[in-house]
Amino acid sequence: MAQFDSIIQEIETATGMALQQTNITSIGGGCINAAYRLDSDDRSFFIKVNSPNLSAMFEAEAQGLQEMAAINAVRVPKVICYGVADGYSYLALEYIPLGSLRGNATKLLGQQLAELHKTQQPYFGWHMDNTIGSTPQINDREHDWLTFWQHERLGKQLEFAAKNGFGGRLQSQGEKLQINLDKILQGHQPHPSLLHGDLWGGNASADDEGNPVIFDPACYYGDREADLAMTELFGGFGGDFFAAYNDTYPVEDGYPIRKTLYNLYHIINHLNLFGGGYLGQAESMIDRLLAQI
Repeated sequence: MAQFDSIIQEIETATGMALQQTNITSIGGGCINAAYRLDSDDRSFFIKVNSPNLSAMFEAEAQGLQEMAAINAVRVPKVICYGVADGYSYLALEYIPLGSLRGNATKLLGQQLAELHKTQQPYFGWHMDNTIGSTPQINDREHDWLTFWQHERLGKQLEFAAKNGFGGRLQSQGEKLQINLDKILQGHQPHPSLLHGDLWGGNASADDEGNPVIFDPACYYGDREADLAMTELFGGFGGDFFAAYNDTYPVEDGYPIRKTLYNLYHIINHLNLFGGGYLGQAESMIDRLLAQI
């Protein structure tokens, strides 16, 4: 396909392979990027493309995948190359045939995610900003978790919501929650763990050998419970996953309340991305949290 000639050349340079008789097929890539499978004689690649001004989004995703791959706790797609070519920003990854996450793969992912979370830094945040969906995710380094969540997570999503026209009760109650966040997180002193950052069921599968694979990260160092919370937000992981995680790296008391706080971030993000259908859920979650004060 002529439109990807330069991207194919970049892949050839990165791999040292001459790709013969290539075939490109459009595949599902979610609601943000277009995605394609590139097949050559003996190897396949997964390519995501978007407008050229979004190259930083793919760079951050690539660096997140590479950071998780270096830990070697859970399989992630290998990064081949990324950049701007053929009028697109792009990210080329190894192609992994994926199936549903079930059976032993679910349990294994719980164990492997716990091992990933044992990778720690002395700060919360990351070395660069990235995106959660297509929303900017600010990762300025902070040594206090409460401050980080107050400003870079909950606070930023409320700011975006205000700009998107969601004011009123969401903002007044959200501000009240921000001010009283110390009461929700009282006594909770998490270590800054390496997080996938966007770990819902659509971003976890199993390869053809039954090994878990996670992808589409929004990495940063934070409270590991934020990853765990999102696995429960939309379902798809099950009790075996959580039991295996807890056996490997037990969660602390108070997690059910903090789970609501951490998932509120994603629900307000969905409000910002997809519109007012998430407003009632966001307000209800804030009310539940305020009732704990």
